[in-house]
Amino acid sequence: MALSLRSLLATFTVIAFTLLSSVEGHNPRRPSKAGPVDLSKYSPTLSNGSASLPAPVGMTLKALTLGRGTQNYTCEPGSTAAPKAIGAVAELLDVTPLIPLLPPKKVMKILNQLPSYLINYSFDQVSNSSIHACGHHYFTAAGVPTFDLGKKGLLSGKKAASITAPHGVGVDWLQLTAVAPSTLKAVYRVQTVKGKAPKSCKHQPAAIQVQYAAQYWFYA
Repeated sequence: MALSLRSLLATFTVIAFTLLSSVEGHNPRRPSKAGPVDLSKYSPTLSNGSASLPAPVGMTLKALTLGRGTQNYTCEPGSTAAPKAIGAVAELLDVTPLIPLLPPKKVMKILNQLPSYLINYSFDQVSNSSIHACGHHYFTAAGVPTFDLGKKGLLSGKKAASITAPHGVGVDWLQLTAVAPSTLKAVYRVQTVKGKAPKSCKHQPAAIQVQYAAQYWFYA
C-alpha cells in the first residue's frame, strides 16, 4: 500500500498511524505526552536468516535512528572492474518519538519497515519535513566512518563484522566498533534498503552515488 508524502513526512505520529492501519489493520493509539523511552526493551534484528552479527554484549542502547543518504563509489574511466567503495553520507533521523505511539508487540515490526518507505522520498523532502534529524554520518578524509549525534555522542568506527542483507536487496548489514575519538562504543547498520554498487564500471561515471536507507543502532 503506497503512503502519501504528507503521511510519511509530516510527523512520526502520522507515520505510525498510517503504517499501523495499512499493515496490521488496527486503530492506532492517539498521541499523548510521554516520558523518556526505555530503549533497553528493544534490540536490532541481527540475523539475515543464515548468519548473524555479534550481539551488543555489555553495552547500552543510546540511540535508534533511520539513515537516509547515499553509498558512494568510484570507477576508473573505461574500466569494467567493480566500482570501488569510498564511503557514505547520510542524515540520521530520530526514531525514538515514534515508539510510545505503537502497541508494544508491534514496535519492531513497524520500525523494521520504515527504511523501505523512507527510500521513496528525496533528501530535500526528508530535510524539509518535521521528522527530527539527530545527527549525520560521513567519512573523514582518512576514510574513517563517522557518526555525529551531537549531544548523544560521537562514533568514529571500524568494521568489526558484516553479513549480507536478506535477499541481497541492500548493502551489507554491519557492526562497527569505536576507534578514537569516540564517546559511543558501537553501531549496527541493519534493515538496509538499496545502496549497492553496479556490478561493473562499464558505462558508469567516475563518481557513483547510490541512494539507500537503513536502521542505525548506537551503543555505549
